[in-house]
Amino acid sequence: MTDLFDLTGKCALVTGASSGLGRHFAQTLARAGAHVGVAARRADRVAQVVDEIQAAGGKAVAVALDVTDRESVASAFAGLEAAAGTVGIVVNNAGISGREMAIELTEETFDRVMDTNLKGVWNVAQAAGQRMAEAGTGGSIINISSILGVRVAKGLLPYAISKAGVAQMTKALALEWARYKIRVNAIAPGYFETDLNRDFLHSDAGKQIISRVPMQRTGEMPELEGPLLMLASGAGAYVTGVVLPVDGGHLVNTL
Repeated sequence: MTDLFDLTGKCALVTGASSGLGRHFAQTLARAGAHVGVAARRADRVAQVVDEIQAAGGKAVAVALDVTDRESVASAFAGLEAAAGTVGIVVNNAGISGREMAIELTEETFDRVMDTNLKGVWNVAQAAGQRMAEAGTGGSIINISSILGVRVAKGLLPYAISKAGVAQMTKALALEWARYKIRVNAIAPGYFETDLNRDFLHSDAGKQIISRVPMQRTGEMPELEGPLLMLASGAGAYVTGVVLPVDGGHLVNTL
């Protein structure tokens, strides 16, 4: 049964992998045996993650990628495939928040969040799907949505819209691409502490949000590993079109 989660011989691309959830996703896939393309705009941070994976005995290569630029996306796939073979796993993780109250929200912030979180996910997913279909190998695309794609929070209007869009995109692509043996799923994390949200989660407002989580705590990074590996591997061979919350029960609490 342990072989069910084995990714040996697979090539994976993780976007937004220079820090936070993306960094952890890249490390998790590498530990499972995948050759991982660590992709982001920050070359120095990407190189650091690659070094960490290789030091632990895994296989990884740095990939320069701006998900908002379709030429950059095409170049990233071409470079990774030249180094490690056909990409069979994609974790579409790159995203930003842009915290502003709606009454004061600027067009610049709205466009920036939507371009990265929604159009960027589409750019990567379409490029992956086209290559997987052409190769005839199928594959797994895992988009990173959020529980804020289902419920909302103050000051995060474009983020919530974009993550809801990612959830719907996931379902639509799963419907269309099953014929190509491409599975498309999403993970919708609840509150996990990262460099981007650490200060907020330790503030009074953050503590109030966490108090409404039925498990009474934030998630821990290893708790994302099982869902990720299930969706990436043969363990999830008959799973597609799913948006999987990993949130300590946050979504079932209506208070």
